[in-house]
Amino acid sequence: MTRTFFEPGETDEFEAAVDLLSRRCLAWADERGLPADETVLAAALESRHRSRDGRLAYWDTDQVRRFLLEWVPHYVVAPWDILEAAPDCLLTFLRYLDASGLRDPRGTAVADLSSAVTEAEYTAALNDPLRQSVAKFWTQTAVDRGVDFDDRRAVEKFQRDLDAGRVTFDAEALDRLMEARYTQSGPDEERAFAQPPIALPSAAELTEAAARSVLVRRLAAVAEWAGADGRPLTAAGAPRRPDARELAALLETGEDNLRVVEMRQVNRLLAWAKKARLIRASKGRLFRVAKAAPILRDPDALWRRAFEAFFELGSTIGAPPSSWYPVSMLVESFDEILPDVLNSMYGLPSPVPVARLQESVWLACKEYFLVDDKGFREEAWRRQVDLDLVSALEALAALGAVELSHGAADELYSSDLDHEDQPLEPEAAARLRARLRDPDLLLAQLTPLGLRATRERMLAEGRDAPLIGELATAPPAALLGLLAQHYPPEAAAVELAGWLAVPGQDVETLLQAVRDCPFRTRATAMLGAMTEALTDGLPIIRGLRDDPVLGPIALTALLDGEDIQPESLNNREQLLLLAEGLLNLLELGGPEAVLEQVADMAGKDATEVIEAAVSSGHPDAVGLAELGELVAQSARAHPLRLVPGNAPGSRGRRRGHGHGKRRRH
Repeated sequence: MTRTFFEPGETDEFEAAVDLLSRRCLAWADERGLPADETVLAAALESRHRSRDGRLAYWDTDQVRRFLLEWVPHYVVAPWDILEAAPDCLLTFLRYLDASGLRDPRGTAVADLSSAVTEAEYTAALNDPLRQSVAKFWTQTAVDRGVDFDDRRAVEKFQRDLDAGRVTFDAEALDRLMEARYTQSGPDEERAFAQPPIALPSAAELTEAAARSVLVRRLAAVAEWAGADGRPLTAAGAPRRPDARELAALLETGEDNLRVVEMRQVNRLLAWAKKARLIRASKGRLFRVAKAAPILRDPDALWRRAFEAFFELGSTIGAPPSSWYPVSMLVESFDEILPDVLNSMYGLPSPVPVARLQESVWLACKEYFLVDDKGFREEAWRRQVDLDLVSALEALAALGAVELSHGAADELYSSDLDHEDQPLEPEAAARLRARLRDPDLLLAQLTPLGLRATRERMLAEGRDAPLIGELATAPPAALLGLLAQHYPPEAAAVELAGWLAVPGQDVETLLQAVRDCPFRTRATAMLGAMTEALTDGLPIIRGLRDDPVLGPIALTALLDGEDIQPESLNNREQLLLLAEGLLNLLELGGPEAVLEQVADMAGKDATEVIEAAVSSGHPDAVGLAELGELVAQSARAHPLRLVPGNAPGSRGRRRGHGHGKRRRH
C-alpha cells in the first residue's frame, strides 16, 4: 500500500514511496502554481523516516523546526535558490498531505504549521556553516562551483583542484565540523519501538484514582506540615528530631523512634516534595511553597507533578553508599533506565514478572558501565540493582502508577528465551527461565494512571502512542489510513465503532473516502481495514463489485477470499483486474518493476498488455497516465529518477554515528 510508515530496514519500500509521493506532489503543485522541488520533498520525507517515530505524514511544530533548522542545513545539498525556497516547498508538501487525505490528524493543523514555517529562523540556520555535516560541506562546495555529479570527469577535476589547493574553503569551519563529527550525532534520531493502542478510563475516573493515591496524600501532608511559617533545619539541612518524629507519626511510616538519618521513608518523602516543588529550604527553615497551593488542591495535578519528580529520586530510592561501592549502579543511571522500564511495561496484556525486568535492567546497567570484575563484586552489584529496582517499583506503587502482585508468570515472558536473537547470554537466559517457573513471582503492571503518564512522556519524546478514542472525529480518510497501518484488528474494531457512534459519521462516508483516495494501494488497505473491523464487511465488499471506482478493489478481495472464481469474470472485469494489478505494482515498485512483471508474464507481447491496461476503463486516470508515460520512459532505457541518488539527504540511507562514552564501574 502507499504507506506513510516504514521500518528502518525497509529501504526499497521507502524509496519507492518517496518517488511516488514526490511525483504526485509535484504534479499537484504544478496544477495550482505552488512552489515545489523534488529534492526538498524527498528530504522532508527522509527527515521524518529517520526520526524517532518514523511517521511520514505526522507533522507538528517540532518536526517543522527540526527539518528547517537542522535537517536541511545538515544534510541537503542543492543550488542555493532551491535551498532558499525550502520553507515554501515544505508548505506545499504539507498542504498536499492534507488535500490527499494522507496527513496524520494527530499532528498540527496545516494553518498552524504555516505559522511555524514562517517563524522559523531558517535563513540564519542555512547560513550557519557549523550546522552542516562534513559530507555536505564538501558536496555543497562542489555544487557551488558548478560541478555536475553525473559527470565523472567534472568530479575528478574537482578532486584534482582540491588536492592542488585551487579550491578555496573555510578551513576553520571544516576543523570544527570534523570535531563535531565525533562528538555529536546530528539530527538523525534512533527509531523507537512502535507502541500498541491502549484504552484509558475517563478523565474523571483518573482524577478519582489520583485522589486515592497514598503518596499524593502523604505529599500534601508534608507540605501542610512544613507550613507557611516553616520548620527549622539543622546545619546539615535535615529537620530537627522532634519535627521529624512528628512527621513520621503524621505519615504513619513507623519510624517515630529512629534517628533522623535512619528515617528512609520520611527523608524520601521530603526529597520527593522538594523535587515536586511543594516545599523549599530557605535561611535554615523548610517552607511550603506558596505557589504550590493550587496544585495541593488538585489531586490530579499533584499526581502528575509527583510522577515527573520520581525520576530525580534515585539517590533516595536506591541503596545508600556502602563499603563496596560509593553508590548503586541503578542510582547513577536512574533517570535514564527507569523510563525505559516503564516503556517496556507499557501496553502489555498481563503483569510483567519483576525477575524479567531485573534481567533487562542489569543488562542496561552493564551498557552504561564497564563491568570487568566477574567475581563476588559483580554478584554484589547485581543483587543491589535487583533490590533497587524493587524499591523503585514499590515507590511507584505507593504513587499509584504501578500495581504489584504475586502469582505465576504468563508464558509470554518466557516464550522468547529460546530464540536466537534474544539479548541474554545463555547462562542468564537459563537462570531467568528457572526463575519464571516460580508460581509465586512478584509481578508488576502499569495502572491506568501509570499508562497515561508514560504515554504522555512518550508523546513528549516524539514517539507514537495511539489511544483508543482519539480518532473519534478524525477525517474518514485519515482514520482508515491509520487503522490500516498502526492498529491490530481488535483495536481497529473498537476505534471504528467509536467513530461510527458520532452523529453524521457512517459507513457510506467511509466508502466515499476510499473512493476519493488517489492511491490504489492505500485505497485497498483502507477498504480492507474498514471491512475487517465491521461484522458485515463481506456483504459490503460483495456490494461493491460493480462500483465504478471501488469495483476493481472489491473484485481483487473477492478473488483472494475465494468468494468468486476467476472463470466467473467477464472480459471487462478481467481487464480491470489487470490494470489494478499493474497500478498497484507501479505504486509499490515503480516502472522498472512493472516492466519486469509484464515481460515475465507476456514476453514479446508486453506492449500490448500495457496498452490493454491503459485502455481498460479503470477509474484511476492519473495512474493510467503515469503507467503509460513512465513505462514508456523506462522502455527507452531512461528510467525515471526523480531524486538524484548521489545527492546527500535525498535518500533514506542511514548514516552511522559515534557512540557515547561508557563509565567504568
